[in-house]
Amino acid sequence: MGTDAENLTGIWQGRYSYPFGPSVSLVATLIDSGGSFTGSTHEPCSFDSGRTIFAMLEGSLDGRVVSFLKRYQDAGPLYAATVKYRGTLSQDATEIAGRWAILAIFSGKFVMTRLPGKAAEVEHKQSELV
Repeated sequence: MGTDAENLTGIWQGRYSYPFGPSVSLVATLIDSGGSFTGSTHEPCSFDSGRTIFAMLEGSLDGRVVSFLKRYQDAGPLYAATVKYRGTLSQDATEIAGRWAILAIFSGKFVMTRLPGKAAEVEHKQSELV
């Protein structure tokens, strides 16, 4: 297992499902800072077709446990301000699977898969900003 296994930096494609059935695709960009990370997501709006909504992420990796908060940005009144995610990172560090929850009363499953070769691209773009 190399350094990539401990680094979540990259572009991740995923899906989360609602308890009543439908699932929503998302794309997350994560920047790892050695045990903690920040990032963003974009996804289609579940309640207004054709609209894309955005969220900011902040989280941590502890062993194989990935935890993060997703804070929607101007998504509208049908979206919770904050969603908690908790999942397990696969041994090869290419997948995170687990559950999301809003106020511990509404939850569902999620899975995110890192796109191959995208970690270096994200790190390069990040270094250009500095």
